[in-house]
Amino acid sequence: MLLNKYCESVFQSQRRPTRTVMIGKVPVGSEHRIALQTMTTTDTRNIQATVDQVKKCADAGADIVRITVQGKKEAEACMHIREQLFKDRYDVPLVADIHFQPTVAMMVADAFEKIRINPGNFVDGRKSFDVINYDDPLEFERERELIEETFTPLVLKCKQMGRAMRIGTNHGSLSARILSFYGDTPRGMVESAFEFADVCRKHDYHNFVFSMKASNPLVMVQAYRLLAEEMYKKAWDYPLHLGVTEAGEGEDGRMKSAIGIGALLMDGLGDTIRVSLTEDPEYEIDPCKRLAGLGEHAWRTGLGVAPFAETTRDTHTFKRRVGDLPVQREGEDLDFRGALHRDGTVYSAVSLADLKQPEFTYKRLGAKLAVGMPFKDIATSDSIVMREIPPSSDKEGRRALRRLQEVTTHVIAPLEALARDPLPGAIALVPLKQAIQGGVTLPEGSSRWAIEVDGTESEEQLGAVQGLEPIVVLLNVADGVSRLHASRRVFDALKRHNVTAPVVHNIRFPAGTHRDEIVINTGSLVGGLLVDGLGDGALVECPGEDLDFLRTTGFGLLQGCRMRNIKTEYVSCPSCGRTLFNLQEVTEQIRQRTGHLPGVAIAVMGCIVNGPGEMADADFGYVGGAPGKIDLYVGKEVVRRGIPMESACDQLIELIKEHGRWVEPPVVEEAKELVATV
Repeated sequence: MLLNKYCESVFQSQRRPTRTVMIGKVPVGSEHRIALQTMTTTDTRNIQATVDQVKKCADAGADIVRITVQGKKEAEACMHIREQLFKDRYDVPLVADIHFQPTVAMMVADAFEKIRINPGNFVDGRKSFDVINYDDPLEFERERELIEETFTPLVLKCKQMGRAMRIGTNHGSLSARILSFYGDTPRGMVESAFEFADVCRKHDYHNFVFSMKASNPLVMVQAYRLLAEEMYKKAWDYPLHLGVTEAGEGEDGRMKSAIGIGALLMDGLGDTIRVSLTEDPEYEIDPCKRLAGLGEHAWRTGLGVAPFAETTRDTHTFKRRVGDLPVQREGEDLDFRGALHRDGTVYSAVSLADLKQPEFTYKRLGAKLAVGMPFKDIATSDSIVMREIPPSSDKEGRRALRRLQEVTTHVIAPLEALARDPLPGAIALVPLKQAIQGGVTLPEGSSRWAIEVDGTESEEQLGAVQGLEPIVVLLNVADGVSRLHASRRVFDALKRHNVTAPVVHNIRFPAGTHRDEIVINTGSLVGGLLVDGLGDGALVECPGEDLDFLRTTGFGLLQGCRMRNIKTEYVSCPSCGRTLFNLQEVTEQIRQRTGHLPGVAIAVMGCIVNGPGEMADADFGYVGGAPGKIDLYVGKEVVRRGIPMESACDQLIELIKEHGRWVEPPVVEEAKELVATV
């Protein structure tokens, strides 16, 4: 079994037992439903605007609303915000978001039901990455005295007034002291939070929750697991607040949040959640509800599989699984080396109807066109899966498939369909239980096969995959079986039997499934496996849904899991009262100029409140430094200060060019062809 317990069960979704923390009228803990949170984007000093936005969020279903409180003027405004909301008969609990300002936290505790403090800058607010040498560990411990001295007054006030607290560590804003002792690690995040929790416990104050936020879902998941593991050892039962920092906007933001939050919920971790999107705050509530519903359904039904001894998964360190890539065989007239991708594979499910409009389908698969012929691009589906194939009498359909095969987008189809009417070069898909019985003959014209696994196979059957030498294993979990837990058992068995064939997750949705549901379930269930290195790619399938959306969902999943980068990564902080420009508008402007730079990560930050480390995953940063002025960063270092906003985007591009990361945008050939045909 796993050496370190971080959840109640690895083969069944069981909620981690916690105490109840009261945030105003809202109970948070394992005896209650998941509480949904969001954060205002208004200037806190604008009392009416903030009140109006809080009411919108509450009407959308927010249980708790967080408000940024930068200084004394904002703290004074908070008294009026709370009073006005009560007058308007809104008693939604409010949370003060505090950075750097212990005195402000003391002030706003008179008004709000909860205080969020960041251990990385509550006492040590330095925005530096200076290394402090702790030759004597006792010196590191002695500095805890300053934490206790500064933090104790707030603890005592919250205890006296019945206020709650969130001890919220951010991966990007660990103090110089913690960074020097533990490094920029999940361990440092946990220990930083525990220093503050120890002060709370010393004064018999327990009305607090923990959070471990990061913009990288892998770091976030590791930090929460480590936090839970340490709390099991200490017999602590404090609730958890889950959220991905700077998740972003649209489907990308929802995907990153689902990977981080959903993976933890399925393991029974999490009592209150926030999906941080670069959108108006009331729009965060719907994906929050969907994630909460996914976790609560799993806990309520005891979703899982029969107990098994998991021995191979490393829950502390991300190690990508790298399955064997295809090797070309003598005599094959098609190149099979492109059927999978070394950084993670994306497949698409194609129907017979899709082949009626081949050029349209090529584009939906992400291919480039030249004179009607498809060519693979950076985000083209690596291969396609067809449940039915066009008959040999359908010359147009067969021609469309041949053109895909010739550019190494291969066709995977059921053995029975190919046996009835062979398709030259097709990869035959065979269920594992059928393949190990023997006697399987590949159809005429086929030289490769894929094996389909449904998660119900025995250990012995799974171990037999190695001897079958499939080009790929398609993990298509049977209906009614828990995808997460069955897949863990499959990968555990495969690793013990040294099976090195690549495994692609096939997740299926009924026709008509809402797009947010597709993104959130894919991120939570498949992403929850990929964050452990369990898998080599994905096939997202939903009859009737747009091929392009399903393909980009697959690529978004791999990018969110830090596997395959096919587009520029944007790290955007959710807009709050501190931001110095319209985050959505500026992010879109930058996206239009830089969106063709795969592998480049750009942080677009309305302010630098959490410190430069908030851009830990970014190569370049565009940060509000003062009203109308932008600071540009390379990594964590500011290299240009006080640039007028009007020229900041141009200077950002200059900076990218100086560091050799710029490429010119591709010429869109299709547009020229369309003009020519007209």
